[in-house]
Amino acid sequence: MKFSVFTASTPDWTPEEAVHHLAAQGWDGIEWRITDQAEAPEPGFWAGNKATIPLAGLEDNLERVAAITRDAGLEFSGIGGYARCDNHDDVERLLAATAALGAGQVRVTTPPLGTAGWGNEGPSGIPYPVLFEAARHDFEWVVERAAHHGVKALVELHHRTITASASSARRLLEGLDPKHVGVIHDLGNLLIEGQEDYLPAFELLGEYLAHIHVKNAVWVRKDETDESGAAVFHNEWAPLQTGQGSVLAYFKALAAHGYDGWVTVEDFSTELPLAERTAGNLDYLRRTAVLAGLTVGAGAR
Repeated sequence: MKFSVFTASTPDWTPEEAVHHLAAQGWDGIEWRITDQAEAPEPGFWAGNKATIPLAGLEDNLERVAAITRDAGLEFSGIGGYARCDNHDDVERLLAATAALGAGQVRVTTPPLGTAGWGNEGPSGIPYPVLFEAARHDFEWVVERAAHHGVKALVELHHRTITASASSARRLLEGLDPKHVGVIHDLGNLLIEGQEDYLPAFELLGEYLAHIHVKNAVWVRKDETDESGAAVFHNEWAPLQTGQGSVLAYFKALAAHGYDGWVTVEDFSTELPLAERTAGNLDYLRRTAVLAGLTVGAGAR
């Protein structure tokens, strides 16, 4: 098992600073956030993130990204793309870029639920079966193009999308070539929506389990009630050791399943300064992996 950091969670660092700090701390790899983002007066996870590689002009930046990653002694755990499966032009660009970088795998996003607002867009109102069928057709195309480029497209389990659970992702990808499409199982996202017992979920995904993202979350009660008088809760991101998800139990399930790939951290908590947060996370993950019976520093096919 090897550990990397998704640069969505390192907004204060430029790409050069990110590879310098992560390499010095002992991380094995890095997962670059690639998207066009809004500007912000202060660096943030989703806007003004200094460690984000713009999608605009991406091809002109590939040599730089490859050089700074390689020169720091880091590997690519994959690419954190944001192109949706029905945006074929951007998906094609990201697949080609992943191949050029030798990064192996790239996230291709699935549509939000028809009841969910996303970004600056309100809910589409499109029924789930319609969204799902269209996405299945899109992923048939995605897999064909991924095979052409010799890489793998990844579907992330993410709340408020059509693939919030392992079950829904397996249904979406059933029958497609697992050499060129797989699933990112995400500890934190599943605490919000889609939670299934860890080991059975890994077993269900089988060959489609391709990558792991680790973050943590908590549900917090608001100082209000709904119209019926019932309590109202909302979710917040939390440090790895204080969230509701047990990283130890998660790693024990990965060990039981025989997973030996990458674990990428995307910690969106803000209690600690960034450098302290990333260094502490690596120490905690290594210790916890050993307790769970995982081999640290091996794998990451």
